[in-house]
Order: sequence, then C-alpha cells, then structure tokens
Amino acid sequence: MRKSMKTAAKRMKQRSAGKPDIELGKRIRLRRVEMKISQAELGDKLGVSFQQVQKYEKGVNRVGAARLQQIATALDVPVTFFYDGDNKAREVESLLFLDSAFSLRLLRAYSKIKDQTVQRQLVSLMESIAANEA
Repeated sequence: MRKSMKTAAKRMKQRSAGKPDIELGKRIRLRRVEMKISQAELGDKLGVSFQQVQKYEKGVNRVGAARLQQIATALDVPVTFFYDGDNKAREVESLLFLDSAFSLRLLRAYSKIKDQTVQRQLVSLMESIAANEA
C-alpha cells in the first residue's frame, strides 16, 4: 500500500504546473492587462471564475489546448502569441518585465509624451532614482 501511494504521488507531481506554465501565464496576464480586461471579465468570457484565471496567470494550474484556444480568442490573438518561436512571442518576451498594471500605466503615459526633451529628462530622472535605490 505504501508503494502505491508513492506511485500516485509521483504521477501527481508529473502533472503539476512548471516553468512553461508560469511563462504562459505571464503572457496571458500581459495580454489581458494590455487589453484592459479584468480577470473577472476574462473569466466570464471563458466560463470560469476569476480565481481560475488567476491560477492560469500564476502558472498554478495548467492551461489545456482547448482552453488556450478560448483564451486566445477572448484576447484577440493567435494561439502562437503565447509561445516562443514567432515574432509576436519574442515581442511579448521582451515585455514580460511589465509584470504589473502599474508598469503598463507608466509605459503608456511615457509613450504619450511627444516632446523628446521631456522624455529624455524623465528617463534621466528614473535612472537616477533607480541608482539611488541600488
């Protein structure tokens, strides 16, 4: 009986979410926040709770193929958007540092500044603040 418990535990461990699930979740979250959709709104489109969307985004629960297709449709992107190997995925990879809605707000606000001198001054200010934090 003890051996069968270990086997069952091993099987469960193999099915648990891992690094690829976490990366996929980050891409889902990035696109959702980019579209200004709440977890509850995405959950409604998928027929799941906002808690389930949270679990997908954190990589706690795996996203199956059919569910990923639903997510891609709801977020208006092709499924390939969520994977490495295409230009859009590389673009997303470079934006994964934007792990919070605040970061996206900051980037959006910066992109609305038309005066390049003001942009440079803002970047200099942020760099000096960051240097003082280190």
